[in-house]
Amino acid sequence: MTTYLESERLTLRPFTAADADLLIELDSDPAVMRYLTGGAATPPEEVRDRAIPSILAGYERWDHDLGLFAAYEKDGGAFVGWFCLRPLRGGPREEAELGYRLRQAAWGRGYATEVSQALLAKGFGDLGIRMVWAETMTVNRPSRNVMEKLGMTLVESLPTPDDMMAVEGSEHGGVRYEITKEQWELRQA
Repeated sequence: MTTYLESERLTLRPFTAADADLLIELDSDPAVMRYLTGGAATPPEEVRDRAIPSILAGYERWDHDLGLFAAYEKDGGAFVGWFCLRPLRGGPREEAELGYRLRQAAWGRGYATEVSQALLAKGFGDLGIRMVWAETMTVNRPSRNVMEKLGMTLVESLPTPDDMMAVEGSEHGGVRYEITKEQWELRQA
């Protein structure tokens, strides 16, 4: 299997059609889905029929440079979740979303920060990315902490989408963080 990226402790690789069960299991954990669906699982048919084909099409769309990637521990090979660095569909290629979804067993171990730092370095250093953004719910403090550790700046508050109104903390809306290539380079100096 092709390696997309390595960090100190994790390896990222492209998903395949055979990986649907990994995503189904990840998205069936109520704690993992807390700030996404209020804890409701993603239906397995949605993962198989929509999510996986969309992920695979993204690799083709962005020449395998960007997308959503499966993350595994180097020591033992356990699947820990996924990370993404990808533009919006139809959006400018040089503006990419940073995202992550990790199994509970991987929480609190610094993986989100570690791999996100490596993704920023790859995006800004090799892939022509000029700005990276990330969004989460205002009340999702662990995810916001990662964004802040990366040097991302809070740029705006976001309204809660209609399909997330039942999610805990929805009354507080969401937040968008950004970091530009220039800001990232200053942090590296």
